[in-house]
Amino acid sequence: MLLFHLPPNLTSAVLRDAIPIKVELDLEQIPEPALMPALALLRSWNGAGKPPKFIQLSREQLRQLVAAADDLPIFCDDERIMPWNHPDLLEEPEEPKEAAKPLLTHTSRLHDDEGAPAIIDGSEDFLAITLPSRDHPGYRSMLDFLKNNSFTLEPSNRKWWLRNRHKVLNLLAIHGERLRENFDAEFTENFTERTAHLHDANIKAEITESGDEFVLNLDLEAGEAPEDAVRSALATGRNYIEHQGRVYLLDQERLEKLAKAQQTLASSPKSTPSAHTSTRISKARVPEAKAIIEELSPNFQPSDAWSEQSRDLHELTSLPLAPIAPDLDSILRPYQRLGVAWLWYLHKQNLGGVLADEMGLGKTPQGLALLSALPVDEATTRLVVAPASLLENWRREAERFTPQLTTYLHHGTKRIRKSAEFTKYDLIITSYGTLTRDRKMFGEIEFACAIADEAQHIKNRHSQNASALRALQAKTRFVLTGTPLENSFDDLRSLFAFLLPGFIDIMPAGVRGEERDWYDERLRQRTAPYILRRTKLAVAPELPEKIEQILWCEPSPAQNKLYKQYQEKSERDMMDLAADGANEARLRIATLTQLLRLRQICCDPRLVAPETAAKSSAKLEALRELLAEAIDDGHRVLVFSQFTSLLALLRPELEEQGIDHCYLDGSMTAKKRQEQVDRFQASDDVPVFLLSLKAGGTGLNLTGADIVVHLDPWWNPAVEAQATDRAHRIGQTRKVTTYKLICSGTVEEKVLALQEEKRELLAGVFEASDATTAKLSLSDLRDLLKS
Repeated sequence: MLLFHLPPNLTSAVLRDAIPIKVELDLEQIPEPALMPALALLRSWNGAGKPPKFIQLSREQLRQLVAAADDLPIFCDDERIMPWNHPDLLEEPEEPKEAAKPLLTHTSRLHDDEGAPAIIDGSEDFLAITLPSRDHPGYRSMLDFLKNNSFTLEPSNRKWWLRNRHKVLNLLAIHGERLRENFDAEFTENFTERTAHLHDANIKAEITESGDEFVLNLDLEAGEAPEDAVRSALATGRNYIEHQGRVYLLDQERLEKLAKAQQTLASSPKSTPSAHTSTRISKARVPEAKAIIEELSPNFQPSDAWSEQSRDLHELTSLPLAPIAPDLDSILRPYQRLGVAWLWYLHKQNLGGVLADEMGLGKTPQGLALLSALPVDEATTRLVVAPASLLENWRREAERFTPQLTTYLHHGTKRIRKSAEFTKYDLIITSYGTLTRDRKMFGEIEFACAIADEAQHIKNRHSQNASALRALQAKTRFVLTGTPLENSFDDLRSLFAFLLPGFIDIMPAGVRGEERDWYDERLRQRTAPYILRRTKLAVAPELPEKIEQILWCEPSPAQNKLYKQYQEKSERDMMDLAADGANEARLRIATLTQLLRLRQICCDPRLVAPETAAKSSAKLEALRELLAEAIDDGHRVLVFSQFTSLLALLRPELEEQGIDHCYLDGSMTAKKRQEQVDRFQASDDVPVFLLSLKAGGTGLNLTGADIVVHLDPWWNPAVEAQATDRAHRIGQTRKVTTYKLICSGTVEEKVLALQEEKRELLAGVFEASDATTAKLSLSDLRDLLKS
């Protein structure tokens, strides 16, 4: 006979990997064959050549022993646990009875993988919890939970007790779901029967119509309990309500959702949960209210009016198509028709929005299609406000897509003198500068619809352009831009101050930290339904793939020497300014000036020191080679730089080599710019187009080129991306390759790293339709100066 006695503290011994085993062996008879494997193991571990009476095993050794005794029955008796006194038992063991419960039968495992779960018994007056087995993954967290919630251990039954009715009810309300879901606890039948009269309080959402608006009522209901009882429980921090023999638990997660919803509706992060709230919901706030209702009251039954008004704006295929002319409809691509349907739906609801399609997806024809869909009986005029450089483009596009609209270009010497004359035309096109100058006249009439193109011109709320645009009277307002957020959430605030006046919460002065984050996140959530962003990858697979390459340039000796001189001087000047007590604004200006000089040296030393030899720029040398190869292979190239002085150095070189080229910068009139664009697009004999980054980076269609060169990096990658997209637009049939020329070991390399940080910001915002403030700090700028 062979008996193994396992210790009462087996679970803790297993965790220590030191398991004491009491062995009883009767060798008066020849051992049965089934005992031989186990006996062999015991002899080998004991080292004395015979089985021990007491031995300490590791977990692995115990597994081997159990496996060796695979054909032997193993029993335990829960009712009779014998005390140990190492290594002796304090009482004689009994022979196992057949009625005893098998512990392991034909297995080498001591426990299930996850062990026994926690068992919860009790009522509304007490809780008695048995911890899960120590090998259960939730053992430690459950033990911490019990200790943190005033449970006490009773050694006689090894249960943890909570004997306080108020605490029990609060705990069930706050942690009931957690016990079930997180801890995987099992509740006894006794507990279930004795807590059957406990119910969860519910949140009821109700919508009523009120003129052009709705009223949203949110009520925390506890059966027939009066509102005062609910309010009293919330005020005192009690998570249950008693009424007419029933107890209603205020589920903590549900209360948190209610509090968050009420904060949103009250536009304040300091709002606390209330038993009842009633909020007027304007049409612009319907998507927000719809999300709240779906979160709090999944069984809400909406009225037909609410269902129509709360249509998901990003479920584009469910929106009715706009009534546009067949000729225009045949030109539009499928995604453009859906974009127009989105604009049209917002217009019909007297709302506005941001069409933020990626550059090159045709926002202009979508905007014109919306204007053409306005019914004839809307006698008031439509208005488009755009940068001066794009006015001619808008006029030509209107002529092409909406010839039925009588159009007038209000700009320069041909400006209308009296507001009444505006009504003679279906469409007025003007610039931001002209709008500002003629602000009073534009404010005298109401337009059927106003569209602001390239809206980066109004992202500064305090600018004259933004102020003049907000002063317009228009039934609906829309913005077209590829970058609704460039630097911070203030960009969105400025756009929506024009689009939907009064829609965005006013953030109190001095708000910082988490409270500011709350307002920013609320801004993102609230504006998301009114921003439509599609990417080329998603909607225009016919576009050729863009290829981006960085062409690193090693500065020439003369270039490197001059760079180091200016860099050292810059660091000394900044130290002197700081020592003299200069404020941050002055330090920023000085830092930017020094950075400008370093960046110019990277491009060509002659921009800083005109006496430098013409061939001292490694970057221009690389460009010469690149242009020669590109032109020989029949490519056409756009060359961008933010420094017109650098482009001025390039022009005579191209002329000397007999390379025909076009040129465009911000000093040219809109007419001259358009002439250069038309010439380049019309003739394949012009292989190169030199453009300043700011003037040529937006609004132009230059699909005649298939190579784009950026001579110098800009802080904001969105600006460079817009410039690249002059060539990478719909209508392009070739792959577009972009080269960025970067001087290694200089400020340009650091700017490139900074661009990567900003690109992540922009992607996060568009994909959520999420972002954080990303303006360059003084510290960022000064880091760029360092060696």
